[in-house]
Amino acid sequence: MKTRVLGFVALAAVIGAAINGLFVVPADLNQGDAQRIMYVHVASAWIAYASFGVTALAGLGYLVWRDLRLDALALAGAEVGVLFTALAIWGGMMWGRPVWGVYWQWEDPRLTTTALLLALYIGYLLLRRLTDDPARRAARAAVVGLIAAVDIPIVHFSVIWWRGLHQGPTIGDPSKVLNPSAPLQFVLALLAMLLAFTLVWVYLLIRRYHLARLEWQREEDLRRGLVLAARQAMPGGPSLEEPAR
Repeated sequence: MKTRVLGFVALAAVIGAAINGLFVVPADLNQGDAQRIMYVHVASAWIAYASFGVTALAGLGYLVWRDLRLDALALAGAEVGVLFTALAIWGGMMWGRPVWGVYWQWEDPRLTTTALLLALYIGYLLLRRLTDDPARRAARAAVVGLIAAVDIPIVHFSVIWWRGLHQGPTIGDPSKVLNPSAPLQFVLALLAMLLAFTLVWVYLLIRRYHLARLEWQREEDLRRGLVLAARQAMPGGPSLEEPAR
């Protein structure tokens, strides 16, 4: 019930933030209405960072404590992170076409490293399908998740380290936290969308975590059934008709 309430609150927050970004906040003087896409684009990128951070930390925790619940959390973070990364890339393309004149530019460091980030975590999800052994799957995925997380700071600081089409950080740069380069109305609209997306992120993370736990339990029940069936098939093994003494 609490998760359902959170879902409704998250939906209302996204609707409110979208209305504010589309109809309340004025258009940018230089970019016009295309700038409104930034509220979704930037918020999605930040949530993607958080998701993959959860995957990396949960994977590290699994390698230390060998608790499959942490692996379930890592899986949830990766899947939700892929969703928000794809949304961030889509938003960037929709913004880039009217502002840059192109949807995509491979020479831009931010675009290329973000595409690599998406590919790495899609690979993470595909890797998990290579084995049915929960412990082996969790260990392999944890290592890949930690390696893939190295790309997160590279994506974020790419606009500072290298020159490209992508604009520099508005408030993501530590030097601009107290003095952002965007008007206050724009910053507040972005923070409102970030808060709304954070609620959606928490909701999706909880639901996917619970689903991952159920999938893991189903795998365990199936594995136990197969072991029992194999024992029953052995000569002198226990039968269903004869209860064990």
